[in-house]
Amino acid sequence: MAKKKKLSLAYQPVGFVLGWAGGALGGMAFRKIWKAIRDEDDAPDALDPDRGWGEILLAAAIQGAIFAVVRSAVDRTGAKAIARSTGVWPAKEKGGRD
Repeated sequence: MAKKKKLSLAYQPVGFVLGWAGGALGGMAFRKIWKAIRDEDDAPDALDPDRGWGEILLAAAIQGAIFAVVRSAVDRTGAKAIARSTGVWPAKEKGGRD
């Protein structure tokens, strides 16, 4: 049990870097998808007075879905790599990320 507790603490900086990288990948994916959907370089901002509710909420929903998928994929890949190399799953306990 002590080894698992130490590994969880050691994995935190790795998890942070993976999360940052996942956020960057998610942002790039969202920009490409938004460009393909609307042929615009920038997604609407919630405070943009020239954009309608539908467009703003569509962009937010797409962005949220992409970030959730990318974050889960990056987290899972990192955890599996740690488990393969150490034999111990890096999460503190079952039941969720936060």
